[in-house]
Amino acid sequence: MIEFQWLWAAALLPLPLLVRLLMPAAPKTRAGALRLPFYREIAGVGLVSDGGRRKRLVRLALMSVIWLLLVLAAMRPAWMGKPVPVPVEGRDLMMAVDLSGSMQRQDLARGGIPVDRLTVVKGVADDFIARRRGDRVGLILFSTRAYVQAPLTFDRNVVRDLLRTSVIGLTGQETAIGDAIALAVKTLRTRPKEQRVLVLLTDGANNSGVLDPVQAAELAKADGVKIYTIGVGADGFAIGQRMVNATSELDEETLNKIAEMTGGRYFRARDAAGLAAIYNDIDRMEPTAGDPLYLSPTVALFFWPLGAALGLAGLFGFALLLPRRVRSTAPQPEPPQAEGARP
Repeated sequence: MIEFQWLWAAALLPLPLLVRLLMPAAPKTRAGALRLPFYREIAGVGLVSDGGRRKRLVRLALMSVIWLLLVLAAMRPAWMGKPVPVPVEGRDLMMAVDLSGSMQRQDLARGGIPVDRLTVVKGVADDFIARRRGDRVGLILFSTRAYVQAPLTFDRNVVRDLLRTSVIGLTGQETAIGDAIALAVKTLRTRPKEQRVLVLLTDGANNSGVLDPVQAAELAKADGVKIYTIGVGADGFAIGQRMVNATSELDEETLNKIAEMTGGRYFRARDAAGLAAIYNDIDRMEPTAGDPLYLSPTVALFFWPLGAALGLAGLFGFALLLPRRVRSTAPQPEPPQAEGARP
């Protein structure tokens, strides 16, 4: 549908009439005029043409159309399309997922079937990302090295696909927690300070990389990045007749310190249900921006009446100049010769 963005411009329509009524008329000149006392009689029998009056009426109508088109262009007509959803600006949330070799331990279960830690993390994190409507979500994968798998984006489906296709040991078997935090801080540094959030998930202690996790947390604190840390792994599982402590390598003290330093919180996930509950808690502490806004695409149409007005004005000016040009180029009659003059 067509809408007018500057509807108030319609008040300009009577402006020429007001100028005509308020401004004094130009003085009339009688130079070259011929007064005929019997003008009405000869006009009544059709001996006088009223072409001049018709020209004035046509000229007035043309100028009125030009003014109407100019006012219409000033009202800014636009075609409004169907509303489309636009994401609301929410948080900038980076997820850092551990891909070290210990993530392949099958001490968690899904549907009653033992599966490795990364499989459970993928399933629960996928649901978490899908619910972050209105947020920019990015993905960092780390083991011996850390790298950005997905930059911050509104396209959550892309992040989910990249997380699903990640594999254990892609960049080594060790755990570089400090480098992952530093990389997240670098990625979030250009975003608004009050919206920077990092969710870091690991099942071990920092044993690789360049930067210590606490030093990286200090950088995050300075840049206003809030970090939620999640330690993954069951308390223990049986191998034959022997119980193995699966989380002996988990540095809960450091993860808790990182969260406290940056204003976040540390969570412990011992099973799939606990991990899902943790992500629900993060959802409550970092609520999404809500439903998207709906905006209508707009196509400006003002140039159509404006172009028509300029075209008619050009034709009108050319028509005013044409009779003068014709008269100036018409052959002039020769003056009559005096009687008795010889050639």
